[in-house]
Amino acid sequence: MNSVLKKSLLLTFLSLFFCVTSKAQGYQSMGARSMSLANASVAIEDVWAFHHNPAALAEIKKLGFGVSYENRFLLKELQSQGLTAVIPLKSGVLSVGAQSFGYTEFRTYRSGLGYSLKLSDFLALGVQLNHHLVRINSFYGSNQTLTGEIGLLAKVNENLKIGVSVFNISRNKLSEFKEDRYTTLLRIGTGYKLSKKLLLLCEAEKNVDFPLCFKAGIEYQPIADFYFRGGFATEPIEYSFGVGYCYKKNYKLDIGSAYHQILGWSPHFSFTVQMN
Repeated sequence: MNSVLKKSLLLTFLSLFFCVTSKAQGYQSMGARSMSLANASVAIEDVWAFHHNPAALAEIKKLGFGVSYENRFLLKELQSQGLTAVIPLKSGVLSVGAQSFGYTEFRTYRSGLGYSLKLSDFLALGVQLNHHLVRINSFYGSNQTLTGEIGLLAKVNENLKIGVSVFNISRNKLSEFKEDRYTTLLRIGTGYKLSKKLLLLCEAEKNVDFPLCFKAGIEYQPIADFYFRGGFATEPIEYSFGVGYCYKKNYKLDIGSAYHQILGWSPHFSFTVQMN
């Protein structure tokens, strides 16, 4: 295959790729629990909050680690891997995490460091600094930048939580071409415990360059340590579902898939460990 044809094929693939992912350049949800709930996760307090809302880590009391994998539309070129570690301190919670997406010819990386703190019994604050690297073949080169993130989590009562997060506050540039920028994302959502076994979630997400997206999820615990999950999102319309199992309250395995009506299935799984 000559070099001109290779470049043409690469450009064709990248055009398809950017149609699918440009709404979240530099940002991607992680953890199969979140994905199974259509990523309506800004008010969820677990170790994967590093990727969704740093304020939601403020009440974590135990050292925790997690690894995650997703395969968008069953294409090997659209795989993502993520990890997170949460370290409670005497005052606040320190978090670190990373995520990679893509394949040899196109890959994005994000790594970051966050700090979360309870301001009161009602309100928690989280901040995070992320490093981004985008690499498109040796022909196109790469781009690096730092972005800032801030989040709030309010506990209205024992059953109702409201989360807010803003990703890439400074609107950093990805390239000079048409002033292409990393995603700036605003999210606000709620989590409501209807009962000890049923959690309802809803969220509004606004990418400053795209229409408002609505997401909703439901998590049901029929028996101890076992969970069923489902979700729905707009822009684009996507359905998701999954299951979770917790062993001895320390080891959590979550699996599921999302479904796009045109592009198909996106399976995902994650494994989380929290120390005693």
